[in-house]
Amino acid sequence: METTNKSENFKPVSVNTATKNKSLKTEKIIYWITTGLLALFVLPGIFFLNSPMAIEGTKHLGMPYWFHIELGIGKFIGGLILILPMQPKRIKDWAYVAFGIDSLSATIGLLSVDGLKPMSFAPLIFFVLLVTSYIYFHKLKSSERI
Repeated sequence: METTNKSENFKPVSVNTATKNKSLKTEKIIYWITTGLLALFVLPGIFFLNSPMAIEGTKHLGMPYWFHIELGIGKFIGGLILILPMQPKRIKDWAYVAFGIDSLSATIGLLSVDGLKPMSFAPLIFFVLLVTSYIYFHKLKSSERI
């Protein structure tokens, strides 16, 4: 009859479970707040595509009307992709890339047309939210906690 030492089977937990759960909760809150704010910026825009202010904003940058419509529809679809959790990771990654290119291009366009005005940097606020959402999306997705 073999005797086994019960202490051999004992493995100490390296991370406190309460701390780990708190960290997970914090990560989820940061992800959903930043992603929700992105959606609030992007999704309602589809309803204002034909508003005079939106059309004038596009003309001001020298963009044609068809591009204004195309960009508005694309942003709406991208916003849905970011906010709906059942989308594949690769599709969400491409939505993040598209929004990143859009916000950086908007900053460059505003700087080239309007010069160094405070409002020329407004798209960078969106970009910071986008990067934060992206980082926390991957933190949560790496362990499938989203």
